[in-house]
Amino acid sequence: MSNLRSVAVFFSCISLFLTIFPGVSVYGQENSKQDSSRIDTLRQATPPSDTTAKVLQDTLTLDSLGNRPDTTRQEQTDGLKAVVSIVAADSQVTEVKTNIIHLYKEAKVKYEGFELAADYIRVNNNTNEIFASGLMDHNNKYSGRPVVIFPNETPKAVDSLRYNFDTANGITFGIFTEVEGGYIQASRVRKNQYNEMSLYHGMYSTCNLPQPHTHFGIQISKGIVTENQIIAGPAYLVMEGVPLRFITIPFGFFPKPNKRSSGFLFPTFGEEFNRGFFMRDIGWYLAFNDYWDSEIRGTLYSKGSYEASILTRYRVNYKYNGGFNIRYANTKNGVEGTDQYRSTKDFNVTWNHTQLQEANPGTTFSANVNFGTSSYAQNTAAGASYNYDEITRNSMNSSISYGKTFLDGKVNFTSSLRHSQDMAAKTVSLDLPTFSLSVSSFNPFDSKDRIGEQKWYQRINVSYSLRGDNILNARETGLFNKETLSQFQHGFQHSIPVSLSLNVLKFFQFNTSVNYNEGWHFQTYRRRLENTPNGFEELRDTVNGFTRSYDYSMSSGLSTKIYGMYPKIGKIQAMRHVITPSFNLNYRPDFSDPMYGFYRRFIDAQGRENLYSIFQGSRYGSPGSGRSMGIGFSIDNNLEAKILSKKDTTDGGVKKIPILQGLTFSGNYNFVADSFKLSNINFSGRTALFNQKINLNFNGTFDPYSFDRQAGRRVNRYAIKDGQLARLTNFGLSFDYSFNPDANKSRQEGLDSLDNQKANMTPEQQQQLARISSDPNAFVDFNIPWNLAGSFSFQYSNPGHQTRITATLNIHGDFSLTPKWKVQFNSGYDFRQKEVSMTRFSIYRDLHCWDMSFGWVPFGRFQSYNVTIRAKASILQDLKLTKRNDSFGGF
Repeated sequence: MSNLRSVAVFFSCISLFLTIFPGVSVYGQENSKQDSSRIDTLRQATPPSDTTAKVLQDTLTLDSLGNRPDTTRQEQTDGLKAVVSIVAADSQVTEVKTNIIHLYKEAKVKYEGFELAADYIRVNNNTNEIFASGLMDHNNKYSGRPVVIFPNETPKAVDSLRYNFDTANGITFGIFTEVEGGYIQASRVRKNQYNEMSLYHGMYSTCNLPQPHTHFGIQISKGIVTENQIIAGPAYLVMEGVPLRFITIPFGFFPKPNKRSSGFLFPTFGEEFNRGFFMRDIGWYLAFNDYWDSEIRGTLYSKGSYEASILTRYRVNYKYNGGFNIRYANTKNGVEGTDQYRSTKDFNVTWNHTQLQEANPGTTFSANVNFGTSSYAQNTAAGASYNYDEITRNSMNSSISYGKTFLDGKVNFTSSLRHSQDMAAKTVSLDLPTFSLSVSSFNPFDSKDRIGEQKWYQRINVSYSLRGDNILNARETGLFNKETLSQFQHGFQHSIPVSLSLNVLKFFQFNTSVNYNEGWHFQTYRRRLENTPNGFEELRDTVNGFTRSYDYSMSSGLSTKIYGMYPKIGKIQAMRHVITPSFNLNYRPDFSDPMYGFYRRFIDAQGRENLYSIFQGSRYGSPGSGRSMGIGFSIDNNLEAKILSKKDTTDGGVKKIPILQGLTFSGNYNFVADSFKLSNINFSGRTALFNQKINLNFNGTFDPYSFDRQAGRRVNRYAIKDGQLARLTNFGLSFDYSFNPDANKSRQEGLDSLDNQKANMTPEQQQQLARISSDPNAFVDFNIPWNLAGSFSFQYSNPGHQTRITATLNIHGDFSLTPKWKVQFNSGYDFRQKEVSMTRFSIYRDLHCWDMSFGWVPFGRFQSYNVTIRAKASILQDLKLTKRNDSFGGF
């Protein structure tokens, strides 16, 4: 069946070859020996032998042109509808009696958009026939082959051709052209006035060389191509120049509807450790029309597992495009009847939609959906792609959004449906839907007719936003149960910020703001005790009905910049330290006061009185409890240096390097709090090391209060009194490094290029690409001889009673054994788990028009190996040989 498909692909490509002579036909005899140019005793190129005798016998008119091009323009003659333009760079010979013109060297003929260029062209004005060929040069090489060009077509090169202007008939010899990634060679191609083409001694190959050195193709003895069908004589496979005549199709008839048509999708075969032998991705292609199509595929395993998928794509030019994929899997592991046997049902749904901006200016609509069961990727090895990122991901997110602007962009409306899924905890968060309406900030006291600078009150800025939500947080199991769906929380929130910004005393920036927020809730909550046989049990009731909450706060602050310069030290010519301090006074009333009605008191089973908010757990949270009046502070630092550099001669040989970037400390002090008035001190920063080859980022938190280990809680006593400045409760550090920056840049450009090409790939091509290149490091660039890169991340957490440290190291690289062999590797180590992460080795061999790859995962859950040989031509993605031995799920 694969051979039949290959022949069908070949003849589909031949049909595209009709563009060489659209609307014309070709006839004549093959230019083998009779029409070959020969070298005379004077070592000069001569015209073909079938006309040389006539040239010597007839009376000639010879224009000796030397190296100066000449142009002869023949006006309309009998049988021709337009002017024929003739150009020759060397010489032009005219036979008066026979009315034949011979053109030599860089000759060109143009007629009604038809262009022909060759080293030798013969024009017969009596029969309106043209013949073109190359010439044998003094090195006995055939050069100056004819090149024919039609309007809006790419040039086609042939060995020789004949063409008649009257009958629009012709014949070509020795054609070689590219068609959709494949290459066609034929010794003779003929096309008649009925738009039918005959082929003699044709060959379809994946190699772009005239004599393919690595050839896997089809040799066609004879064939006929019409508008709606292809008829072939004997056809057989050829590999490495060796004809495999025992794999021969004696006769073939293929319909050619010249449009997309439905058909069978051939599967792949292999074996997997847990699920057994498989027949993967067998299915049917459905071509509905020019705007959308579908693929229905299925996979069967010998141990009872099966998978099914429906992939649909759609596209309307200049408006929108997209597609969705629905996948289902029933995975059976273990031996039926034993305790280890289990059957798991999984599904996954993806949908993407993009609306072109010019389709509807001012309105946007997009979708990026990915949801399903958390175990789908793990149980199916990411749909048999073995994509490590997909298998190890711990979350899925979806978004469908719509937006529209009004009043010249001053009012903006957006709405979205969102889904967020924690695959580890198996919880789901749904926003169905969320919308927002925002009004751009404006100055209500400013005048359109104002002249001069703004007064202080004219700088007052006001904006408004409205947000609506309908959310649900639930477990993955039972998500669509009636009881679960009744737990949706919905409401609206209004926000009105008012701000003012002024320059004070030239060096200070003064900012003040008032923020008002109001929430409209349709559910509130009550806590109560219920007497049960097991004692008093605390319950939380939901009360339906409209309830309003609100809060407001005020803040005023100053910020400035302080510049510090340090003296010259060794090669360091100068150091500049920029400090940006900012302080603000903030106030918020106590919304737990009974006068607001937002909080209530509850006595628990131990008799203790607790204060709780009736909005606790709602979408917009509760108005803050406790009065707050304090000082917020932030200090940002940037440190740069200028160093003498022998390599960098710009700016007088002085190079500027960053030492610290964005080193920030921030916190808040609440004057009216009963305890713990000082908040935690947060810090973060970044820097670059070794000529900015390593980007290092860090962040953390300091707790200024002591921790009582016996009581297991913080105490209202500063840590400095116990001999500590502060307690480090969190710290994070990460960096990455590439020993060969050129390789890292080339790899990233290659991955970006692949991502851009995926939109034009068929799903099968994308799947094949994912299987062969299952990790980002699999991009092969033979121009880069080696690469070694790594990354490191470290996290420290100690809230007081327990310390938790995680650290991971990842390393990847490649090197070229020869210009055609590339070895790649990817591995890592988890210091907390004390185990090596997923390790993969790959060997890649460039076979010119083919490629071969070998992948090996030596240990772990996804232990496997595979060998793949495939054609590079995108149209021949089915011509592949794959050997895979998977120990998926084995230990």
